[in-house]
Amino acid sequence: MSTKQPTILGVPTNIITGFLGVGKTSAILNLMAHKPNNERWAVLVNEFGEIGVDGSLVQGQKSATQQIFVREVPGGCMCCAAGLPMQIALNQLLAEAKPDRLLIEPTGLGHPKEVLQVLSTEHYRRVLSLQKNITLVDARQLSDPRYTDHDTFNQQIAIADTVVGNKLDLYQDEDKQNLIRYVAQVGRLGAKVIFAEHGEIPPSEFEGSTAIEAHSEHHHHHHHHHHRKPLAADTEMPDSGIVKAVNKGEGFLSVGWRFSPEKLFDRQKLIPLLVEQNVERLKAVFVTSSGIFGYNLTADGLSEVELDDCTESRIELIGESINQRFETELLNCLHQPHSL
Repeated sequence: MSTKQPTILGVPTNIITGFLGVGKTSAILNLMAHKPNNERWAVLVNEFGEIGVDGSLVQGQKSATQQIFVREVPGGCMCCAAGLPMQIALNQLLAEAKPDRLLIEPTGLGHPKEVLQVLSTEHYRRVLSLQKNITLVDARQLSDPRYTDHDTFNQQIAIADTVVGNKLDLYQDEDKQNLIRYVAQVGRLGAKVIFAEHGEIPPSEFEGSTAIEAHSEHHHHHHHHHHRKPLAADTEMPDSGIVKAVNKGEGFLSVGWRFSPEKLFDRQKLIPLLVEQNVERLKAVFVTSSGIFGYNLTADGLSEVELDDCTESRIELIGESINQRFETELLNCLHQPHSL
């Protein structure tokens, strides 16, 4: 009986990118709802912070029983260190999932051109079939130079086959035209612009080969990733039951925590605390005394979704600064059993 593994060739692959809090994970979850029952899909998620939350959010709603396989690359831009973290995770994911489709979500502060360069190497040219690159943009951000002057924000638009103006329901009259004009200036010639609410993008928009050519030169960029030590996402849980991690880069700070599975949180205390945080983005999964819940905070408010499963509570905040009292306030949200 042969034990030879089947060769993986030509897996349709989409890069789904966009800045912090624009709705990338929601778009992926919505697309998954259209997955044919007989197909196996794989998702490679990259996060700026070291804790890793997106993978738990996706896995908590979509599981291997639905033939959806998820792997994370936490700790910053996955194209750093000559793309090695990304290649290791991608190779492991492909071997495990043997997918009919691959979705890649780089961090909102990552460098999509360099991700494309890794995927365009000779090895991956055989294994993957690069389909349309989809970039989500909140057109309201075009009036804020913190975005329009940010190299990553513009690079995400430059590599897009299709730019999706997400959160359309929140736009003013001029926002749509502003995005169309901006893409004409920054995007590639012929880039398509469409609009969506809540990351609901027609599946047909993901079909077809990318028109973007990835060049082989390596653009050096500056991060503060010191990966001689294990990432917090992989660190063994200490006796305290808490792991904390801090990461800096691209003008932003991330702070995150992991909590051991036996630490239960009080949902009624959590929600008011999360809502009041003034950050660029907050994502979390919490094991609470009333169930398992995922949270996503952006400038538009806090969303909550009930999850099927989660091994431990995790939270990551990204912003120009983080409330120094947040950790103390978060620990005050731990569930206190009533004593007899």
